[in-house]
Amino acid sequence: MIPAQDHTPDQENSPGQDLDSCFTGQILLSSQKATRSRMEPEAPCPASIPSVERKFHVLVGVTGSVAALKLPLLVSKLLDIPGLEVTVVTTERAKHFYSPQDVPVTLYSDADEWEMWKRRSDPVLHIDLRRWADLMVVAPLDANTLGKVASGICDNLLTCVIRAWDLNKPLLFCPAMNTAMWEHPLTAQQVGQLKAFGYVEIPCVSKKLVCGDQGLGAMAEVETIVAKVKDVLFQHGGIQQS
Repeated sequence: MIPAQDHTPDQENSPGQDLDSCFTGQILLSSQKATRSRMEPEAPCPASIPSVERKFHVLVGVTGSVAALKLPLLVSKLLDIPGLEVTVVTTERAKHFYSPQDVPVTLYSDADEWEMWKRRSDPVLHIDLRRWADLMVVAPLDANTLGKVASGICDNLLTCVIRAWDLNKPLLFCPAMNTAMWEHPLTAQQVGQLKAFGYVEIPCVSKKLVCGDQGLGAMAEVETIVAKVKDVLFQHGGIQQS
């Protein structure tokens, strides 16, 4: 199942209701209190107990680039940020590059979407994930998925989440592909289209790629991605800047 939704304010009693409950309880129990030992501690009124602060939800999307090897490290570094809860959505091809046992959070793939929905009243996973997340980070974003997202194609769980994404929420994407693919004219057009949607690019870097080529196309370093996530969280009030 999708990570449990946090309790929202409209599901709680108002402060006035809490205080009324406490006051009524004090009247009803006044005779009992008279017989208690004076040393016995009294339970605090619920209204005086501070509520637990809701965590900031980060949804990580991972696609079929060799840079998906870095998924366990990226998730680990994100979990080091206080107040963050992380969930991963993976494409089928991305699974080739990492072991699920190395990812210490909930991980969803295409099969989960179909297994969860049996009848009209059942949850739709890509919609539930879209609602759950406060921020999405697609790292890596391979050339194939870049083309799909730019064109509006949504033929798997990850691209369905992105197609349904709330444009009032931040979405970061980290391109990763071979240098020849990066330099193709379509790539610049497609990256520009994602920016036009309001998504934020974390640019790829130049280095020697796994295939042996030298040049642009490698995914940004994990430290760079995590730093950008922190910047976005600070801007949206998710964390305090240190």
